[in-house]
Amino acid sequence: MRILITGNMGYVGPLVLRRLRESYPEATLTGYDIGYFAHCLTGPSRFPESRADVQYFGDIRQVPEKILQGVDAIVHLCAISNDPMGAIFEDITLDINYRASIDLAVKAKRAGVKAFVFASSCSVYGFAEGGPRREEDELNPLTAYAKSKVSTERDLASLASESFTVTCLRFATACGMSDRLRLDLVLNDFVAGALVSKRINILSDGTPWRPLIHVRDMARAIDWGVQRDRRDGGAFLTINVGSDTWNYQVKDLAMAVTQLVPGVEVSINRDAQPDKRSYRVNFDKFSKLAQGFLPVVDLQGAVKDLRDGLMSMGFHDPEFRKGELIRLITLKRLREGGHLTDQLAWKELVGR
Repeated sequence: MRILITGNMGYVGPLVLRRLRESYPEATLTGYDIGYFAHCLTGPSRFPESRADVQYFGDIRQVPEKILQGVDAIVHLCAISNDPMGAIFEDITLDINYRASIDLAVKAKRAGVKAFVFASSCSVYGFAEGGPRREEDELNPLTAYAKSKVSTERDLASLASESFTVTCLRFATACGMSDRLRLDLVLNDFVAGALVSKRINILSDGTPWRPLIHVRDMARAIDWGVQRDRRDGGAFLTINVGSDTWNYQVKDLAMAVTQLVPGVEVSINRDAQPDKRSYRVNFDKFSKLAQGFLPVVDLQGAVKDLRDGLMSMGFHDPEFRKGELIRLITLKRLREGGHLTDQLAWKELVGR
C-alpha cells in the first residue's frame, strides 16, 4: 500500500505518520509539505518525518503528477490552518485550501488513486443555535478558513465515484501535545498560559460552545478514512469527527485546566461582544460507522498530556503568543525575513 500525506509537517501530521506507520508497517508512506513549520519542533525524541519512506518539499499549488503514480490513498491535511491566518491571507487561503485541494483531487483521480481523505472542520457550522449540528444541517461558515472547507467539500462530491472514494472528516477543534505543537488553539493556549503565568484570560464571556478532539484521535479517524469501505457511507461521505462528551463551553475548558494546574486564576470578560463562533456538534454517524477508531482521550487526559509535554520541554515563555508556536507569527516572520513572497511561496524557488 502507498499512502501520500500532504501537510505532514504541521501540527497533526506527525501523529498521522506515527499512526499510519503502526497500522501499515509495510506500507510506503510519503510526505508532501512546503515546510513553513518544519523547524517548529517541540521536544520529540526523533525527527517525525523519519517515519516516512519519502519526504517531498513542495507547494500544494504545484503538485507534480508523477508523485501520485502508484499511490493508493491520499490524506490531505495541507491548509492555511486557522481563522487569524485566513483573515490576513484570505485570497491565499482560498487558493491553497480550496482551489489547490480540488486540483490535487482531480490529479489523484486521474492517476488512479483509490481513496482521498480530506481534513475538513466543524467550523463550517459557524454560529448555530439550538441542538447539536448534524451533517445534513445548514452550514454557516463565518471565516475564510471555514468557507474554504465548505467549497472543497462541495466540489469533492462531484469527483467521487466507484473507483475514487472521498471521505471528508469534519474535525472538532484540535488539542493536545504534538511534535510540532500549536499554541493558537483554545485548550492548548489555556494550558500554556496556566503554566507560565498562573492565569487564563478568556476573551469572551466564556459561554461559546466548542467541540474538541485530541490530535491522537484525529489520527485514529484518518486511519479509518484510509481504509473505509464504500458500503459504509458510499463513495462520498462527509462526517463529523469527535465525541458528544467533548462538547464544552469555553469556561468549562478553563476550569478543567485549573484542576490539573494548581493555583491558576481564570479571568472572564463578561462585557465582551458575543462570540459569533459557537456551536455544538452531533457525532452519532461517526460513532456508528467508525467502531474501533472512536476517540479515546478525554478532556482531563488532554490537559495532562499538554501539561506534561510542555513541562518536559522546559516551556517557560510568558510571551508565547508572540512566538513561533503561533502559526501566524511564524508566517509573518518568514515574510518579514524575506523568505516568502506575498503569495507565501519560497522566494528561492519562484520561477523554477
